[in-house]
Amino acid sequence: MHPAKSVIIFTTLSGIGFGMLFFIGLGMIVPEGLMAFIWFAIAYLFSVGGLIASTFHLKHPERALRAFTQWKTSWLSREGVLSVVALLVMAAYGAGLVFLKTRWAYVGYVGAILSLLTVFATSMIYAQLKTVPRWRDFSTPLMFLGYAGAGGSLMTGQVDYALALLALTGLLQLLNWMRGDGALGKSGSDIGTATGLGTAAQVRAFEPPHTGTNYLLKEMVYVVGRKHAGRLRILSLLMGIGLPILLLLAPFGHMLAALAIVSHIVGVFASRWLFFAQAEHVVGLYYGKR
Repeated sequence: MHPAKSVIIFTTLSGIGFGMLFFIGLGMIVPEGLMAFIWFAIAYLFSVGGLIASTFHLKHPERALRAFTQWKTSWLSREGVLSVVALLVMAAYGAGLVFLKTRWAYVGYVGAILSLLTVFATSMIYAQLKTVPRWRDFSTPLMFLGYAGAGGSLMTGQVDYALALLALTGLLQLLNWMRGDGALGKSGSDIGTATGLGTAAQVRAFEPPHTGTNYLLKEMVYVVGRKHAGRLRILSLLMGIGLPILLLLAPFGHMLAALAIVSHIVGVFASRWLFFAQAEHVVGLYYGKR
């Protein structure tokens, strides 16, 4: 599928932001006063900034509020509702730390759970799609949660958790790629099922259905070269997982910690670009593109 920049920014930044709120809500760090305000400002900058970026992918961003009405059936709507509730709960938790220098532990716990559920809902927007076999796998939500946890622990300075979560997320990423590479072939869909002629004989594409391009070909049949995909996978693992681990294992320094965070974010951007670019929508079978 076409890797839209707005959606890549959204899934990357919001995951890190809600990961931060998860660790803050659990009380892994308990800042007060001005420091609490700064910590929450950074977390909200990532989480809210990512959510705002997602609206730029809409043809009519002004209609985004309508997405909140379909929470019974839509994971997109559930994500919207959960994100707002999580942000409000964590705002109340943050108000206690900033203005009263008091930690309302249970409010923080509820906010942490809601933050994690928001990331899960984001992942299910993609994992529920039968039309994209690569995404429809248990490893997709696990990978999203892993990146959120790794990014959140890095941003909040939880070195031990960050080391463990980075290693785990690297394994989940590899698992997601391994299972995703053969997902379309195992789905049972081919050009025969796409055209409805599969039961009559073996079907192959002779000419495309039309001479020009269209929206489906532009958005759903994006193809990335195997060589480029391989290089980007290596880049995402090195920058997103390997280098941050090495930097965290070195003697602690604020500069090294900052480099670990920057490196991780770059790696996640590469991983998310591939997540969308390598997603084979079954509509491509109709056009003989898979």
